[in-house]
Amino acid sequence: MDRLTELRLFHKRAAREAPAGSMEGNQHDGTQAAMKTVINAAYGYLGATSMALFADLEAANEVTRRGRALLDSLLASLRERGMVPIEADTDGVYFAVPSEWGEEQERALVSQVGATLPDGVKLEYEARYGAMLSHAIKNYALLTYSGEVIVRGAAMRSSRSEPYGERFLRQALRCVMQGDLVGVAQGYQDTLRALRTRSLPASDVATRFRLSKDAQTYLAGRARQKEAQYEALLLAGRRQWKSGEHVRFYRASTGTPVWLPDDIDDISPLEDAEEDSGETMRVAPPSSALGRSPDLPAYDSDYYQQVLLNSYAERLRVALEPEDFLQLFRLDAQTSFFDRPVEQMHVRWIRYASEVSGVEEQG
Repeated sequence: MDRLTELRLFHKRAAREAPAGSMEGNQHDGTQAAMKTVINAAYGYLGATSMALFADLEAANEVTRRGRALLDSLLASLRERGMVPIEADTDGVYFAVPSEWGEEQERALVSQVGATLPDGVKLEYEARYGAMLSHAIKNYALLTYSGEVIVRGAAMRSSRSEPYGERFLRQALRCVMQGDLVGVAQGYQDTLRALRTRSLPASDVATRFRLSKDAQTYLAGRARQKEAQYEALLLAGRRQWKSGEHVRFYRASTGTPVWLPDDIDDISPLEDAEEDSGETMRVAPPSSALGRSPDLPAYDSDYYQQVLLNSYAERLRVALEPEDFLQLFRLDAQTSFFDRPVEQMHVRWIRYASEVSGVEEQG
């Protein structure tokens, strides 16, 4: 494992030094990623108890203990130097630095903190960002200095997300990380209005699902449990499909699932290449009504308004004061006499200053 770790770090450095998008860089990056998987699997194997021939639960627990102690030491070193940790796990730490700092000062800090770590453990400066929204551990959004929104974590995005929701969330995340709550409120109300009037096509509310059961398997167990993605196909008259096939469907106003073939208002939540990557969020623009089948049942407007609130707006809760969140994200258009102007609301920043930097723990 020591040798494999050394090789992984070598390939990671080589990938970073290679020309962007080059075959050489991709090869090094793929190699280091594969090695990381093997290294992590070795730790998991140790803790597999009776399922693994050479398992060693005591050794696995010791790895965990040392990892936590190392992370605690890293956080303490940052705090001693006046930095403000935002999120930390075994992969790395995001922390706030003074607003007047540049990359050179940040790198110097990382070198100083790295010098306090034990032999064999290296601290690497990964990147710097203008802002970060930390929804949960390993689920967050980053705003680069060029204005790009990067979203990571299964709780923040999914290949099954509806396009209208992803589009709203992407715009809202950018506004929140720029401190523009007026823009957040406007985007939310615009999306609610579009859902109420059904001015969005059915493809904008449809979810894309990868089937895990073929027709024979699903029909054999259908009496015990019905699943929307398969019921949508059956209601459309389909009796055959294969495991691994992608289907789109949405909920009609009657509550029934409706299959949406890809040749109708073809818009996907994610590009195929991004489906499992968990990296940068890219969402197709709203499709026009042109090409929409007149035979499609109307979608359940009330249901998708609830989804907008509970599945998308909810991810912004950590950035707002509780009373501000409740005022901004209502399902009705009613205002209260006690509402305060959105212009007076503020994002809840965790910061020493306005900058956010990232480091990644190596080894």
